[in-house]
Amino acid sequence: MSVVNKSAVAAAFGRAATTYDRFAGLQRLCGDRLMQRVAYGAWPEVLDAGCGTGMYSLLWRQRGSRVTALDLSREMLAQARAAGAAHRYLSGDIEALALPDACFDLVWSNLVVQWCGDLARGLRELLRVTRPGGRVAFSTVCDGSLAELTQAWRAVDVYAHTNRFPTLQQIIAASGGRLADFHVERVTLDFTDALSAMRSLKGVGATHLHAGREGRVLTRGQLKALNLAWPKQRGACPLSYRLFYGVLAPG
Repeated sequence: MSVVNKSAVAAAFGRAATTYDRFAGLQRLCGDRLMQRVAYGAWPEVLDAGCGTGMYSLLWRQRGSRVTALDLSREMLAQARAAGAAHRYLSGDIEALALPDACFDLVWSNLVVQWCGDLARGLRELLRVTRPGGRVAFSTVCDGSLAELTQAWRAVDVYAHTNRFPTLQQIIAASGGRLADFHVERVTLDFTDALSAMRSLKGVGATHLHAGREGRVLTRGQLKALNLAWPKQRGACPLSYRLFYGVLAPG
């Protein structure tokens, strides 16, 4: 369990609300693969927990579900509302949902629970609001992600520039024995240079460091050092993620 400044997380995503869709390639890839794991069912009531701009809220709505879109960032919710993505919009934290028990058939959370201070508590809350026979479908980032970014920054300073992500064993333990299905895979995205790779994170708002340091403007020297130190692959700057897809069944 770690202390997470949720206001700072919300602010980081709020600043990215208007650029999110342009940079959300990983989120789409991950969400599409997660959707395949629950596409077999009809889900009358869906909660999109951490909806962002509402891209998957809209997809579930188009499939005939009644959708509640929830996000920590009011700016993200405004984008979802402008897109007509859901039937209802709520501002809230998935670790403390202001919702009654057992009110959704499917709780959907794509690349969100890594921002929980206590992953087990967050998953328990998602299970709490799921009806018997329903499912919680979630994806998250595992340890070993963003290794190239970490390696490149070592050539510049001694500070941590990524958050610590949970191990597979920690995610399974946090699921409390409710995992009906899970899968882990590594996904690598290629960028032309280090700056483009880092912009892919900033563009979706995934920049808050739990250690509390503020972002700063890179000097030309630092950017050059990052480019030189970034491990190359086929002439590109890769950025890799280890992704976990899980489906939970309520008790």
